[in-house]
Parts: sequence; structure tokens; C-alpha cells
Amino acid sequence: MQIVIRPAAAADIEDAFVWYEQQRSGLGAGFLKILGDALIAIQRAPQLHPVIHRDTRRALIRRFPYGIYYRIYPDLIVVVACMHGRRDPRRWQARS
Repeated sequence: MQIVIRPAAAADIEDAFVWYEQQRSGLGAGFLKILGDALIAIQRAPQLHPVIHRDTRRALIRRFPYGIYYRIYPDLIVVVACMHGRRDPRRWQARS
């Protein structure tokens, strides 16, 4: 099943990458690697992660306090957000 990352989610990922790179060189690349692994796992078993709001599921990323918020459609998985666990949930819930 194909995964599509919405522009707002891509911006979330870019922001996290930049922040981690500023903390320590190479840490942003590590974040992207773990994120990529999580996306592959979602692609293989999209139903595995719980629904947390309406039809949106959340997969937690290991080693980093982020979650990937996504929706499953018949032939597509759409990532709507990638957010730090302490962020206000209303921020991603408004995304359609």
C-alpha cells in the first residue's frame, strides 16, 4: 500500500530534523532513519496501531518522543502529522 505524506506532516518532519541536527550533528539523520523504519512498519501492517481520534491512528517512534499520525484508505495510507508527544493534540486534529 502506498504512503503519502501530507505537506503539513512533511513540515513537521523537517522541523524535527532541523531541531535534532542543531542539538547534535547526525542526530537529525538518525531521526529520519528511525522515522523511515516506522513508515515501513506502518506500510506492512497499517492496522497494527490504535485509532486515537476518529479514523486517525498513531504509531510511536522508538528512541524519539514523536508519533506518526495517519489514516488508512482502501489503497492508500495518508500521514497527516508527525508530532512530539507533548504537543497540543488539537494541532493535528484540525488537519483533514
